[in-house]
Amino acid sequence: MAAFALTLQAHAAVYYVTVAGLGGEPDYEQRFTAAAQDLDKVFKAGDATAHVYTLTGAQATSPQLKETLGTVAREAKADDDFVLILIGHGSFDGVEYKFNLVGPDVTAGEIAAMCDRIQARRQLIVDATSASGGAIPAFERPGRAVIAATKSGTEKNATVFARYWVEALQDPEADTDKSDSISAMEAFIYATKKTAAFYDSQKRLATEHAVFDDTGSGAPVREASNGQGALMSSFTVLRIGSSQQAANDPAKRILLTKKEELEQKIDTLKYQKAAMDPDDYKRQLTAALLELAKVQEDLDK
Repeated sequence: MAAFALTLQAHAAVYYVTVAGLGGEPDYEQRFTAAAQDLDKVFKAGDATAHVYTLTGAQATSPQLKETLGTVAREAKADDDFVLILIGHGSFDGVEYKFNLVGPDVTAGEIAAMCDRIQARRQLIVDATSASGGAIPAFERPGRAVIAATKSGTEKNATVFARYWVEALQDPEADTDKSDSISAMEAFIYATKKTAAFYDSQKRLATEHAVFDDTGSGAPVREASNGQGALMSSFTVLRIGSSQQAANDPAKRILLTKKEELEQKIDTLKYQKAAMDPDDYKRQLTAALLELAKVQEDLDK
């Protein structure tokens, strides 16, 4: 039992790194910094054991990013989760994407190489910058979900996706399945809908179209299909409500982690349903649902 508990506790650790890049203008500088600071507060409030790193202003440099991701690489274990969020301006010259920082910019390839050294098997990169779609090929890797605010590197206007990604993690309505947690897929859907509504309200042609890839290869998509979306749906970005309270209660943390593992198993089964024997699918799903109900009952006590 002790070994089992240790395994669950190790799985529960999350490492968050948020970077607000170079604004270039006071308005953008303030906007990017505020978004990063909001995420810093959200992540720290969501889980007392979370490892939260936030780089803004003069700290948002390539050497500082390298040092921070190096720290995560030394500390994070394979069963931990890792989240990297990039806010600001990006550029794409047709071949290479760059994230604009104070001093030298950093390329998608360089960022990917830093993230590759992090042992966490489950990773999420949210690139909310302009031209971010150009970074996806470099970021793609099995076990890593990648979200980009733009569908390609040619959508170069400043984005509003970051604003609504932050809002998704502050609004309980983003938790559409009422699991007291917000998954990467739920946050993505919330932010993309809000982004589209923004352009409609302004009567402007949308200059950004967010996409994702969570299979590690292939073209990014705008909605779950053909295997895309399984990792995003099971990747908990933030716990809220009773789930958040349980995460900060050592006595309930093990049960909470078990609940999330079962929910991930159920999501995976649903995505694999078409390729499974119907009887085997029903048997596994029923067993997982029964176990989930028991864990939830213990959490509610």
